[in-house]
Amino acid sequence: MRYIFTLALAIIGLISNAQSQEKAKTILDQLSAKTKAFTSIEASFSFSLENMQEDINEVYDGHIILKGNKYKVNLMDVDTYFDGEILYTHMIDADEVNITVPDLDDEETLNPATIFTIYEEGYTYNYVAEGTANGKACHEIDLYPVNRDKPFSRIKLLVLKDDLQLYSIRQVGKDGNNYTVIVKDMKTNKSFDDKTFAFDKAANPNVDVIDMR
Repeated sequence: MRYIFTLALAIIGLISNAQSQEKAKTILDQLSAKTKAFTSIEASFSFSLENMQEDINEVYDGHIILKGNKYKVNLMDVDTYFDGEILYTHMIDADEVNITVPDLDDEETLNPATIFTIYEEGYTYNYVAEGTANGKACHEIDLYPVNRDKPFSRIKLLVLKDDLQLYSIRQVGKDGNNYTVIVKDMKTNKSFDDKTFAFDKAANPNVDVIDMR
């Protein structure tokens, strides 16, 4: 009798898990489709680094422009440009810019260009619950990397219920470092010249350029 009861609980758990995954997939597909329909995204955000063991809790304001696989990010007095091939890291206080060709498969940190579609490859997902964040109703979804060698164990997404826009993304690191991005304001379909996503050497003649390619 106990075996039958245990088996029934296992079956119920499997069904519940399948339904949770399907609900998560439906919401994520809608989020992805809506995001891909935008020609560009411009957003202000907060970025936080938290490490409970080291008693670290740092929060910074940032700004991002996305257009296809190109982006420009301003965060912590650093302007980062990516034109789809070359990465320019301008350290404003140091009057220095590093030029590199990044490894697009490096997942030590979140890639801004894929932040809205990160779940599409290499993850399983689970619908956690409905809740609120800053007074806004949200869907809470967890992503788990298929490759267990990733430097993080889980990514938590909060998706706004009313317009299916991304509210926040939280990466839970295996080293105790957790990174959270909260979208504070977002504008879409603005026109941006491709020059926006490359460092302008002519406009910054006093900046030391270090080409590391």
